[in-house]
Formats: sequence, structure tokens, C-alpha cells
Amino acid sequence: MKFSISLLITLMIVLAGCSSKLETGSINIENWKSDRYGCKGLRMQDLDELQRIKNSFLGADNQALIKTFGRPDRVELVDKSQSFFFYFLEPSENCDGVESEKEPLRVLFRMNAISKVSEVTITTLNP
Repeated sequence: MKFSISLLITLMIVLAGCSSKLETGSINIENWKSDRYGCKGLRMQDLDELQRIKNSFLGADNQALIKTFGRPDRVELVDKSQSFFFYFLEPSENCDGVESEKEPLRVLFRMNAISKVSEVTITTLNP
């Protein structure tokens, strides 16, 4: 009996640790994933929806973000307690032929020490 209870508890912990894709409303995720660094301008088409639902991503883990939005365009480690995932909405300097005088619009996911989203910001500013 003890063995089956401990097995059940272990199974529950493993299943709880599995990240799944996040709900993204009407955002076209296929377009999003195909628009690395915002080069094609496809992510900008979903700006209104992203602004509407951005706070629903609070508390999500980094793996769920990657499963949902794909690999971030940039990851910045600020210190041991936080990092940022960048997804460019406007073409960035990584796009061929782009020389911009201003910083491109991007969505920043601030990750806390346990890799959970603590803030979502749509901005042209760097953290």
C-alpha cells in the first residue's frame, strides 16, 4: 500500500511539472514562430490581441513560453534572480537590410528565479 501511494505521489509531481502550451487567444502562432526577430512584420498583426491577453501569461514557466511562442529571439540574464525573454514585434537589427534609428517594439517576459513569468511588457526599451 505504501508503495502505491508513493508511486501515485511521484506520478502527480511528474505530471504537474510538464509544461503545456499556453492559451493565446486569436494570435496566429504559426505566423509568430515563422517571424524570427520580427523580420516579416507578422507578429505586429497580433499586437492588439497580445496587449489584451498579456497578463494571462503571468506565472507561466519558461518551458511553456518556449512551447507556445518558440525559442526567444534573445535571452538576457540580468542576475541570478531574473532573466528576460525577448520576442521582437518589429524588425530588429538581426534582419537583413534593417538599419533602424530607433529600437524595435518587442514583448519582454521577465522571468523570476524559479523561471516563472513575473511581468510582461510591450516596449521599445531594454530592461
